[in-house]
Amino acid sequence: MTAAWKSIVITAILAALASGAATWASATWVMRERQPPSLHSVVHEKLDLSPEQDRRLDVVEARFAALRPALEAEVRAANRELAAAIAASDGDTPQVQAAVDHFHAAMGDLQKATITHVFEMRSVLTPAQAEVFDAAVVEALHDDAG
Repeated sequence: MTAAWKSIVITAILAALASGAATWASATWVMRERQPPSLHSVVHEKLDLSPEQDRRLDVVEARFAALRPALEAEVRAANRELAAAIAASDGDTPQVQAAVDHFHAAMGDLQKATITHVFEMRSVLTPAQAEVFDAAVVEALHDDAG
């Protein structure tokens, strides 16, 4: 390969890498800008919480933070169980259905705990704060629904 061809190939590779990096950076920025604020940021940044509310919310959040990892681990375990059942089956077997049921139960437990947590957080707020909070919850649920 001549020096001119090597130069062309290197330039093309560098251009492709630069294009890929720019595309990734742009997509990352757009997705971050399009996401609504998290419920946590709404509570701690948009609501004017009293020191007592902050303290009470810290307790509520700590309680859920302690509970959530086990619930998420159960969802992951149920997902692995479902994958194994599908891999070992020739179709929609009773083992696959049992694994689906386990997965649904684990997801349901996580969702119920999350909803309980949301209402515990809401119980700490004033009626005016609760209106802002409720709007953020409804928006988040609509956004997740597509």
